[in-house]
Amino acid sequence: MASSDVAAPDDNGLVLPDVPPDAIRRVHLVGVAGTGMGAFAGMLKAAGYEVTGSDENVYPPMSDMLAAWGIQVLTPFAPENLDRARPDLVIIGNVIRRVNPEATAVRERRLPQMSFPAAFGALVARGRHSVVVAGTHGKTTTSALLAHVLVHAGLDPSFLVGGVTLDYGGNYRLGGGQHVVVEGDEYDTAYWDKGPKILHYRARTALLTSIEFDHADIYRDLAHYESAYERFCGTLPAGGWIGVSAAYPRAVDIARAHGKATVVTYGVQRNADVQARDVRFGSEGARFIVREGDGNTTEVLLPMSGRHNVENATGVFASARALGVAPETIAAGLARFSGVKRRQEVRGEPGGVLVLDDFAHHPTAVRETLEGIRARYAARRIWAVFEPRSNTSRRNIHQSEYANAFDAADVVVLKVPEPHDKVPADERLDVEAVVRVVRARGIEADALADVPAIVELVASRARPKDVVLVMSNGAFGGLIPALLEELEERSS
Repeated sequence: MASSDVAAPDDNGLVLPDVPPDAIRRVHLVGVAGTGMGAFAGMLKAAGYEVTGSDENVYPPMSDMLAAWGIQVLTPFAPENLDRARPDLVIIGNVIRRVNPEATAVRERRLPQMSFPAAFGALVARGRHSVVVAGTHGKTTTSALLAHVLVHAGLDPSFLVGGVTLDYGGNYRLGGGQHVVVEGDEYDTAYWDKGPKILHYRARTALLTSIEFDHADIYRDLAHYESAYERFCGTLPAGGWIGVSAAYPRAVDIARAHGKATVVTYGVQRNADVQARDVRFGSEGARFIVREGDGNTTEVLLPMSGRHNVENATGVFASARALGVAPETIAAGLARFSGVKRRQEVRGEPGGVLVLDDFAHHPTAVRETLEGIRARYAARRIWAVFEPRSNTSRRNIHQSEYANAFDAADVVVLKVPEPHDKVPADERLDVEAVVRVVRARGIEADALADVPAIVELVASRARPKDVVLVMSNGAFGGLIPALLEELEERSS
């Protein structure tokens, strides 16, 4: 955040004025209750800044986490919060709109302000080796896995990821080493910056896991979506390194055409530079051999299942090797990874019914997650309980893909999404049509609009040894706690 990196503010005060880094002591985050903003607040607090935040509503677990970190949260949004916070810098979350009263006051007072991604790049990534994990699928697990391997290797990295890591009890870590691992989101940055967040993270090393159309609320089409990654690849410097999944040839093409960094492909494909071979799934997870371009091979145990997780772990292996970590050290770190909350997370097994929680919502993620669960629990009946909640999944953009995403399940239950004012009626996902196709493929399927009705259906029909995989990128109306309680009552 040296003066050479920032410009004077425009008339709206949307660019950080020329503030020496040493002058910033008090930081205030507007929209602090979001997962990324809350974790960044914790990271800044751990780095020695005086941190406050504001939001409209703050609920557990983030409210508990912010309290534990000693971060005061002011509610609701109001100009008076700035009087109490007295910030040297205000960080504005991307959910905050221009008309927000606190954001308006920041502009009127011409207070120094930045977006969350820009502030992360300036306050955390600057002067360090930034390692960014980007792509449509698998960013959270892959970035957490890579950070864990670097911790195990003794590099003492910092990291910020989009989920709660089970090994570290949170989604950030402030280390003393030179490396900082960040999950690179392609969503927009702030109300004044509609470019993708990943452009701000100053990547020197990167992983690109996948590219498939997503975020239909901000990207017009696939070409527009791909343009975010074209720009991202262009941010890597000459001498940088980017690993790209060979399963997505278009992603490989983009990385090669739009950047100066060395491009290395990875995956289970035989044409990949770094390959996963001899993949075997079992109750302990996945075992496979990683073969590097020079012919060196390393046996790996990954305590997760699914071809997509094997692929992501291979990308982690490739990037850790590029960072100088020995193969056997990487393998040991992979084997000791405990996972991330809401990624195939075991929530309970009342009455012998195993309930798993997963964040999958894109049809590719739904399909690959189910295939991974099938590989790990091959002899058990698999339920897929899915809520199309995101702006993209509510739309009929992926109508046929969703209809074909549930083949690894024995029973499918879909929630009919409530009408959304940003999704016109003629663009909405036809859930009943999905159910008809799934049934035609020989799979039992139902669609219900009411969460209590879904809980009743699953609890009444589930049998001991069944696996119930619940997939949603939200809370699913409290379905999992209600289901666990109902299963427990029925088994007692």
